[in-house]
Amino acid sequence: EKGYETGEHAPGLKLGGCGAYKAAHHIIKTHAKVWHSYNNTWRSEQQGMVGISLTSGWGEPVDPHSQTDTDAAERYVQFHLGWFANPIYRGDYPEVMKNYVGRKSAQQGLGTSRLPTFSVQEKTYIKGTSDFLGIGHFTTRYVIQKSFPFLQASSYHSDRDITELVDPKWAAAGPSWLYSVPWGFRRLLNFIKTQYGNPLIYVTENGVSEKVQHAQLCDEWRIEYLKGYINEILKALNDGVNVKGYTAWSLLDKFEWNKGFSERFGFYHVDFKNKNKPRYPKASVDYYKNIISANGFPNPREVMS
Repeated sequence: EKGYETGEHAPGLKLGGCGAYKAAHHIIKTHAKVWHSYNNTWRSEQQGMVGISLTSGWGEPVDPHSQTDTDAAERYVQFHLGWFANPIYRGDYPEVMKNYVGRKSAQQGLGTSRLPTFSVQEKTYIKGTSDFLGIGHFTTRYVIQKSFPFLQASSYHSDRDITELVDPKWAAAGPSWLYSVPWGFRRLLNFIKTQYGNPLIYVTENGVSEKVQHAQLCDEWRIEYLKGYINEILKALNDGVNVKGYTAWSLLDKFEWNKGFSERFGFYHVDFKNKNKPRYPKASVDYYKNIISANGFPNPREVMS
């Protein structure tokens, strides 16, 4: 969406209303082709696995007793995660995506939906092409319905008919978009379990960046973030969600999309102004080391001081 619709990210194309859907369509078909290629050629010899890694926030209804809010929150997740996961696990785009984009395309006077369609053969070919699901997750939003007039320029965002909200009590952990809402992760993981037949999950990205630009080696907010989110993954495991592994984002401060080096997600601070790029451990390094060595939260009495 940022690469092919708003143009914020590479390749910087502003193909409003259709570019993101076309790009995603090609990604999904290409992914399936790679999976089948591995499955037919290499799996018997290597016994490896091929999956896909998808990043998604969680959408929570403002009023869980309101069907309108509940539907809006469901749309948020279906337009985010379901867009890619539904074809791979169930054979086609989510019904709500097809309905909303199709209806809005018709209102614009278009003969066909801006959301491309898969042929019957493609649906069969794509369904089941993942041995595991990689999940990147960072934050949550409250979601309510908001109808966009169809006279507006069409876009991925206006197609969903929703508005995203945040709770002022949520910890603003790092950049403006990232709030620490650990309970949203457990709900997202349970949604995946229910929607896609409890697939094998690897958490491929989860973390938080710095609040300020300068070096902050005492990153207590990152420790709190990790504690909260990893704890919710453990709860999801108790719920029966098939989470096999966790990867924190990230080992080092690095180049982050159009934010360049300004957003620092690393356990290790990198001095980018020094030609040797020296690295300095933040406080979160020791905390995370303890979690790794205990394969969970260590008993405080057992941790070496």
